Parts: sequence; structure tokens; C-alpha cells
Amino acid sequence: MGMQPWMAMRSMSRDSSVADRSLAPGTRRRVLTYAGPYRKAIIAFLAVVVLDSVLVVTVPLLLKSLVDDGVIPKDSSVVVRLSLVVAAIAIVDAGLTVVSRWYSSRIGEGLINDLRTQVFGHVLRQPIAFFTRAQTGSLVSRLNNDVVGAQQAFTSVLSNVVSNVVSVVLVVGAMLALSWQLTLGSLLLVPLFLIPAKVMGKRLASLSHRQMTLNADMGTRMTERFNVAGALLVKLFGTPAREEAEYAERAGRVRDIGIQIALNRTVFMAALTLVAALATAMVYGFGGVMAVSGTLSVGTLLALAALLGRLYGPLTSLSNVRVDIMTALISFERVFEVLDLEPLVKERPGAEPLPDGPLGVELDHVAFRYPSADEVSLASLESVASGDRRGSGVVLHDITVTAPAGHLVALVGPSGAGKTTLTSLVSRLYDPSEGTVRIGGRDLRDVTMTSLRDRVGVVTQEAHLFHDTIRANLLYARPDATDEQIHAALGAAQISDLVAELPEGLDTVVGDRGHRLSGGEKQRLAIARLLLKAPDVVVLDEATAHLDSESEVAVQRALDAALEGRTSIVIAHRLSTIRQADLIVVLDHGRVVETGRHSELLARGGLYADLHATQFDEQAAERPPRPERPELESTTVGATPAP
Repeated sequence: MGMQPWMAMRSMSRDSSVADRSLAPGTRRRVLTYAGPYRKAIIAFLAVVVLDSVLVVTVPLLLKSLVDDGVIPKDSSVVVRLSLVVAAIAIVDAGLTVVSRWYSSRIGEGLINDLRTQVFGHVLRQPIAFFTRAQTGSLVSRLNNDVVGAQQAFTSVLSNVVSNVVSVVLVVGAMLALSWQLTLGSLLLVPLFLIPAKVMGKRLASLSHRQMTLNADMGTRMTERFNVAGALLVKLFGTPAREEAEYAERAGRVRDIGIQIALNRTVFMAALTLVAALATAMVYGFGGVMAVSGTLSVGTLLALAALLGRLYGPLTSLSNVRVDIMTALISFERVFEVLDLEPLVKERPGAEPLPDGPLGVELDHVAFRYPSADEVSLASLESVASGDRRGSGVVLHDITVTAPAGHLVALVGPSGAGKTTLTSLVSRLYDPSEGTVRIGGRDLRDVTMTSLRDRVGVVTQEAHLFHDTIRANLLYARPDATDEQIHAALGAAQISDLVAELPEGLDTVVGDRGHRLSGGEKQRLAIARLLLKAPDVVVLDEATAHLDSESEVAVQRALDAALEGRTSIVIAHRLSTIRQADLIVVLDHGRVVETGRHSELLARGGLYADLHATQFDEQAAERPPRPERPELESTTVGATPAP
């Protein structure tokens, strides 16, 4: 009984505006599909809830008989017998509570697991553009808060509605049977019970919403400062006193609103208790007069008072039941919003694995534009959703390049030329807007994603490592690899000596994003991971761009081992690393402007020669402007420059 006011307060303090929201068509029907696997458990759960609700009126009615038939007539046998019955009911009630909780947990946790697993897998299938726009915190909220809120539709909301309806019907029926006069008088006080609940409920809803916003703001600040990159920025540019003062100001606002919520909850509880006390006083007052006059028995009076205490809590909860239901349904709708976002890159029905043997890569008249925000993301997942949500213009124009099996093709060009975008198409992070990307002669859109990931390996410009051990980071590429294979990959990546010197060896934790390692060490671990995977096609995105000379030499040796005998597409920032490439493709503004080998391109005096001179010619800045280039025709088989 003591829990009922708190349950009513929680219900009334929810945002009542959700009751006026309209759900997407079919949401309710779709919600019911998630109940299918738990149909039997839900039926059993509701049966237990109904049985437990029946016990609400049983004890007060037994109290009437105990007083009227046992205490007043001084029949001790009746008193003992009915007392034992009350004790037995208490034991049964406790057992029903445990069984009800077991069913509730089984259904609720099962739904949470189903929804979380489904959302997690669906999010991982989204294109990279989705993650560049979505706010990580919002995604995590969908997997935690909204999923938990959604499962309440089948547990707390469902049980509260059923139990409260059964309780109100039985209590009112029992009270009417005992004394219709006192029952009607008690019901006249219901508005006085609901008015403070409504008024204070709106106030609490507003304060709770503000509290959640302030807590989220404070949490975001901690997350930004406590990760490695944020902490480094604070160390280099921030001042501890300023950071502490700004955090204290945010924490102070959370403290102040916490005090307001606590005070308003106390007033709310006091108001409910006061009205309940007035109602009880009314029953004892009028009922006592009736008992004195002999029109009402003492046991009936006590039973009515007990039943009255079981009436107002369920009535208050039922008055706000639409808000409870809509709150749960809106949580479902927010989860469905993520699940309904179709990935732009997905496996076609009937897709086949890549063929066995060496694999060549071919881009056939490929054009590409980056998708718009509405194609890849949700405004509700973005921290700033009011910006430009249009897609890019065309960033790759009519690209035709062939990398035969076992050959090395290098991509060169100024920043923004489209090099990384082109490699993203080869690893199928995106699909081309026009044209076809083939590996092993097969359109990547007709290839299984698993075989593509197995056969194509990528090393990005900034190697990412999970906050885990070296072993775990390497095994991520090949979970079944043995220690011998791991050490062989580390040796080929020129980093085995370093790992051997570490106190924990392969079990050394690399830290958040691998920050316990230097840039060159992280890059060599990334190459070791690639070698362990042993792909047939290798894509390197400026793997030595930001390394010092010593690290570059070590990484370049590791790259030589990684590229040996494999089809390779390499973005080259330092042109000295690609002199032996079988084909160099020069990109500018998304177009192929030159192709050839290193010596051929230098002899032509085109863009490649300019880029080379910028890096290696001390007098590059004094050279006269290069005349307008005529259209170039490639003499190299396998690439077609743009006009």
C-alpha cells in the first residue's frame, strides 16, 4: 500500500504532452509482433497479476468477518481461524509477487535483448556516412533508454493497467455491497485526489525534463574531457581552474533542480496523503455514526476504511494511463525509426562469394556523389540537424581504372581530388552513383559482404585500435589465428621486437584508440592485422602520410611485405613510396588527368611532375607557371584518363 502513491507520482510526473502525439501508421500493430515469442508468458503473467489483484479485497472482507463474527461475539476460534487465513493469503500474495516479477523480468529482459540485438546489428550495416552525421550519444540512447522504455509496454504498463482496473472494479463493487452511501461519499472526493496529482504532475514533468537535459549536458562534458583526445586538448590548451569552474556551474544547476524536484515530490506526497486522510476521516466519521445507530457493523466500517485505502492509488494511475501507454509506444516508435532506415549499401538476394584465386580490380566508367543526409541519417540522431542536409555534387567523374591481379596501382593528386572516395568504392563503403566496380570480374553489388571483407584488406591513414589488448586487436581481423600466425604477422610488420619487449606482450592493453602507442607503432600494428587477415586485395590510404622519417622507413618495410604478390591500390602522399608502381593514376577534381609509370609521368611535365617537384625540387617555387595542358592519351593498358 505504501508503494501506490509513489507509483502514482511516477505516472503523473511523466510528460503529459506525449498523449497528444500521433504515432506513425501501423506502430501499434507492429508493437504487437514483438509480443509473439512471449505470448504464453504474457498470458501467464496477466493471470498472476489478476489473481494478485483479487487479493486486494480479500483481506478487508476477512477483517469484517473477524471483527463481527469473532471479536465482538468473543469467539476466539473464529478469530484464530480467520487470522490463519489472513496469514495464508499473505504468503500466497508474496509468492504471487515473486512469480509476477519472474514473468515480468523474463518478458522485459527478453524484449530488451531482442530489440538491442536487432538495432545494434542494423546500425552496423549503415554506410559510413551515417556515422559521420549521427551523434554517438543519441545512438547509445536508442539502444539503452528507448529500448528499456519500449519493453515497459509489455511489463509495467500492461501489468499496472490490468491490476489497477481489476482492483478498482473489485474495490468499488465490494464497497457498494457493504455501504452504498459511504461509497458514493468516498467517490465524491476523487476529484480532490486527482487535482493535486495533475497540477504537481505537470510541474514534476517539466522539472524532470530539465533535469535530464542538464544531466546530459554534464555527461557530454565529462565524456569529451575524459577520452584521450579530449584530455590531451585540455592539457595543452585548457586551464584546470576554468574547467573546474565550468563543470561546477553545470553541476550546481543539476543540484538546484534536484532540490526543486525533491521539494515538489514531498508536496505532492503530502497532498495525496492529506486527501486520503480526509477521505478516511469522512468514512470513520459518518460510518462511526452509522455504527453507533446500529445501521452499520463495526467490522463493515473497518473493512470500508481498508478498502478505501486501496482505491485512490489505482484511480490516480488509471487517470494517467494514456500518458503511460503513449510514452512506451513513442519509445517503440523511436526504435522503429532506426530500424526503418534502410542501409544504402546492402547485400542483394542471391549474392555470391568472390571467386577463388588472384583478384583484379576494375572501375568501369564510375561516377559518384555523396548521399544526402535524409538518405543515410535521421535528424533526431544528429546534434545539429538544421544544417545543409543536401548531398554533395558529383565528386568522381567517369573513372575507368584497371588493376590486374598482383599489380600495384597508385593514386596521386592534390587534396580533395577524390582519392579516398575512390578507395571507399573498392572496399564498398559506398556504391557508385554510375558505372561499376568489379573485383575478380564481378560487380561488387552482386558479391556477398562476407567474402568481400575476407578478400579485401584496408589500412587507413589513421589506424584505429580498440581499447583492448594487442592480441584482441589483431584477432579482430582473424578470430581463429594461432599465436604462431600472430607472431609471423608482427614480424612481417616490423613490430615483433617492440611487442616482445612489452611487459605483457600480446596481452598489453593499447589504451583508448591505441594512444599508448606512437603513430608508427599503431600503423605497423594495423599492417600486422592486415597481414594476419591475408587478403587478396589491399587498399592503403596514405598509410605513411603523418609519420616521421624513422617510422616511415619501418612502416614502408612492413608495407612492402603486405603488398607482396597482392593486388594493391595505394593512395600516395609521399611520391617516393610509389616509384615502382605498375601504374600511377593522377586525379584532379574527381577526374583522371594522367596515367602512366613514374618515369613516364615525370617526362610529360604534367600535374604529377608538378607534385613531384613540390616535394623534391628546392627551386620548385621559382619555376615558371606550367602552360595549359593539352588532352592526354594514356599509353598504359588498363586506365582511361578523363577528357
